[in-house]
Amino acid sequence: MSSLSQLRRPIQRELEEFELRFKESMKSSVPLLDKIMYYIVKRKGKQIRPMFVFLMAKMLAPINDKTYIAASFVELLHTATLVHDDVVDDSHMRRGFFSINALWKNKIAVLSGDFLFSKGLLLAVEHKHYDMLEIMSLAVKKVSEGELLQLEKARKLNLTEAVYYDIIRDKTASLIAAACGIGAASTTTDPLLIQKAQDFGEAAGMAFQIKDDLFDYGYQNIGKPTGIDIKEKKLTLPLIYTLNKVDRSTRDRIRSILKRKSDQKKYQQEVIRIVKETGGIQYAEEKMRAYKDQALELLNAFPDNESRNSLKELVYFVIDRKN
Repeated sequence: MSSLSQLRRPIQRELEEFELRFKESMKSSVPLLDKIMYYIVKRKGKQIRPMFVFLMAKMLAPINDKTYIAASFVELLHTATLVHDDVVDDSHMRRGFFSINALWKNKIAVLSGDFLFSKGLLLAVEHKHYDMLEIMSLAVKKVSEGELLQLEKARKLNLTEAVYYDIIRDKTASLIAAACGIGAASTTTDPLLIQKAQDFGEAAGMAFQIKDDLFDYGYQNIGKPTGIDIKEKKLTLPLIYTLNKVDRSTRDRIRSILKRKSDQKKYQQEVIRIVKETGGIQYAEEKMRAYKDQALELLNAFPDNESRNSLKELVYFVIDRKN
């Protein structure tokens, strides 16, 4: 598997320029807000979504100013969803740092997320990139619907595999699909290519989320099982498969733990053990690799060049990453 630094190489100069523009796009005249935005920039993640934007754009034609706007737009909206997610989940840590709501409380965190959303939308409107605005607005709508659907199903503990796919398609894959879509839209006006770019991004995003769900179970012995999803009563693919496979008494036992004892470590470990013994991890891995194969097949429809090769490696990185 290629390292992230190797994958960034074909677009290294563009990513450095993007980082400068992204910082500029987050500035505010309100001192408190400016301080929060500075904190967010300092603890940025892997920037996977901007990489999808630049590589997709460059695969089709030379990168231009619209591509930089697209990358900033995606990252602003993605960051906004993370800030809001931490409030919804009452999470006080993000990527090893204190979350915004942990440091400044929920009210300020929600308003900061709203600010990031508005900055992203204004970025597209100010430059009259209405095609990007349509793609990203639809993605944000899907993210909200996916989160709400997951919260609803967590209460009832009756999630089917089909609904699970609907949730992760909206919650995670829609933003990666949008990143690829607006990346393509920044260098081509061909609606067929833009749609194919989004289809590729969606498949890659599905694989990305299933891999995230596997981390909760100490997948491939990478770190200790966290049990966070179990604690939050999230029915992810390994657990859904297990609930469908075990006998009634075991199924009732798992549901009882999720309803009443999901916050206790020893009971989280019991559920993880049952999932592993039932083959839930293996089943989820098979589905993840099927989405990976689907993404790579879609990628073959695009021009064969260095950027396409990097996109291919980025898909492998998504499913082989260690965190």
